[in-house]
Amino acid sequence: MRLRSLTVPQLMFVVGTRAALGAGVALLASERMSKRQKRAAGIALALLGAASTVPAARLLLKRPSLRERLTSAAGMS
Repeated sequence: MRLRSLTVPQLMFVVGTRAALGAGVALLASERMSKRQKRAAGIALALLGAASTVPAARLLLKRPSLRERLTSAAGMS
């Protein structure tokens, strides 16, 4: 497993995308709202979560791992 270090705003963005996707799916499966409301809110949240997955994945993939940064910093000293 590679360790990645993120700033707090970056971490909140990644967590927020997962939360929006999960909330959308949960609304689609729930029984508390009318069918029309549930469908509209669920689809909107699921699409928001899915669409923001690409930028979140890019953010994680472009960041060097903590180990890579530590070894490159140690090699420079």
